[in-house]
Amino acid sequence: SSPRDLGRALCIITGASKGFGRTLALQLSCLLKPRSVLMLVARTTEQLNQLKEDIITLYGGQNQLDVRCVQADLEKKEETSVSEMDHLLLINNAASLGDVSRFALTFTDPVEVNRYLSLNVSGALSLTAGVLQAFPRRLGLRRSVVNISSLCALKPFPSWVLYCTGKAARDMMFRVLAEEEPDVRVLSYAPGPLDTDMQLQARRSSRDLQLRRSFSSMFSEGQLLSCEESGAKLMKLLLDNDYQSGAHLDFYEL
Repeated sequence: SSPRDLGRALCIITGASKGFGRTLALQLSCLLKPRSVLMLVARTTEQLNQLKEDIITLYGGQNQLDVRCVQADLEKKEETSVSEMDHLLLINNAASLGDVSRFALTFTDPVEVNRYLSLNVSGALSLTAGVLQAFPRRLGLRRSVVNISSLCALKPFPSWVLYCTGKAARDMMFRVLAEEEPDVRVLSYAPGPLDTDMQLQARRSSRDLQLRRSFSSMFSEGQLLSCEESGAKLMKLLLDNDYQSGAHLDFYEL
């Protein structure tokens, strides 16, 4: 059977301060071997520092986990040696829903659209490229890249033009990466409808009434998934490590 840890890893999680990213950081920290490095990236540092304390309290003491907080907007290159690491793991989780209170015909300002795509598409590509360049292929180093995807990468949702476009673009970006870099393990994981702030924004603000209604009833009938439940499936995928590189895998298919 496969080992039930992720090795001595350098693990980078974007959007780590809340929601799914925060849960993934907590779940990953107990799967890393001693002297691993966990880099938490987000646009706000306050919640990150709290998360760092929580992780160290829970898991960090006994296995010398090195937890670092990085404010994403600073775009500064972190110096980390990966020579003794056996796993590089990058989780592209940072994302925003965009303005879902409007339909596509209202997005006449390219500056607004570009701002959205800059965070959700360009940022993911340039970070991934930079990380893989900084830690090139070497014998004994497993390199994994995870794209937190969505059903929206495959299916159009009215009033979610920015989000659906961004998720579709990201999926394709990572499929191309999988073709170009056969030694990199690439996974797009769609976590299902999670009970997070983003889901709250979705059911409050979505312009499309039917969408708003279906999200509200999912919420009231307890059909939203907890971040822990969905994160556990991603952890199992990473531990088993037998997915096809570049694949889009959905919580409900696993």
